[in-house]
Amino acid sequence: MNERVIAPKNRGFLFLDSHPAGCRKLVDAMWRAVPAGLPGGEGPVALVIGSSAGYGLAATVAGLARAGIRGIGVCFEKAPGRRTGTAGWYRTAATAELAREHGRDMVFLNGDAFSDAMKDQVADLLKRRYGRLDHLIYSVAAPRRTDPDTGTTYASVLKPIGAPYTTKTLTFDAGTGPQVTEVETAPARDDDIEQTTAVMGGADWERWIAHLADRDLLADGFTTAALSYIGSPLTAGIYRQGTIGAAKAHLEATARTLDERLGKLLGGRALTSVNGAAVTQSSTAIPGIALYVGLLRGVLGQDMVPPIDQLTGLWDQLTGTRPLTLDDEGRLRLDLWELAPAVQEAVAGRWNRATTETIAGLADLDWFHAEVQRLYGFAVPGVDYTAPVDTDIPWPNPDA
Repeated sequence: MNERVIAPKNRGFLFLDSHPAGCRKLVDAMWRAVPAGLPGGEGPVALVIGSSAGYGLAATVAGLARAGIRGIGVCFEKAPGRRTGTAGWYRTAATAELAREHGRDMVFLNGDAFSDAMKDQVADLLKRRYGRLDHLIYSVAAPRRTDPDTGTTYASVLKPIGAPYTTKTLTFDAGTGPQVTEVETAPARDDDIEQTTAVMGGADWERWIAHLADRDLLADGFTTAALSYIGSPLTAGIYRQGTIGAAKAHLEATARTLDERLGKLLGGRALTSVNGAAVTQSSTAIPGIALYVGLLRGVLGQDMVPPIDQLTGLWDQLTGTRPLTLDDEGRLRLDLWELAPAVQEAVAGRWNRATTETIAGLADLDWFHAEVQRLYGFAVPGVDYTAPVDTDIPWPNPDA
């Protein structure tokens, strides 16, 4: 046991330590926010790739609490050592504990989801413990990917395409408080688009499906969804029209290919699920997103739909509790609340007026700042941050 007081230490939006008790309480709150679903017992078999953070964590918790899933979560987290474990380490331990308490058979594997070794480990565990897979949720945001066939390592970048991109952005400095500034990002060059697409596009998702299909591990009617984002015209220059947008377009093209293949093979479906805006460890790294999300919250207040509610809706649609809500391109849309014209018009008006002097009256800065801290288990109501806490939380079910 290694008990100590953990204070938040950060560099911008990046925190150096995580708080186990705060992470545990956050996951518990997510579970309690899900409307009651299936009782404990045999639910559908599911695999969530990227199960420890953001939309993937919400998909895992909502799947367990609402759809009664059993199966496997895959993520890549750092164990406690000189510093605390990563927040995802503690969130995974908390999710596993809640799953056990509610009679859900869920195993979590820690490692590189891009590797064939992890795909083999998952396939072996499925065959031994669960049988065929009913659902696969793909939610991976990573800076690098090594291609198992060639050994080439690709790196993703956040860059516009064609010309430099200048946008307003929001920063929090302990000395000066919230600042609205402008930042310019140089355009993609050389093979930046191809590299980013190789990491964040559909290649690995397709490889997972092929790997499991080759082992005869996909059930009849199998469905898979890759989680994605479109976002506002205000952020399109760096996001949807940038290198990440090119990768998302590849992801959507992959969905169409997989949908046709799975339909013929199993009567199954492949979809991209377009989610609404949220504060995540990935999104805070994108220029302009912090300002946009703070302003969006300022417009919507409590009507902003959190990830756990969005992903509860996804499971209802995947399991047939509700009909699929698809757009003309076959994408499942969970972001319509965000992109409603009246909402976007109001956010755009605030964006145009946003300066360091005016931002406090336009954006919900207290909420945004607390949300960033909660990504690491801080600023969680009901947690005594002056009390020592055990940081040596073990990984769940290591024998699996």
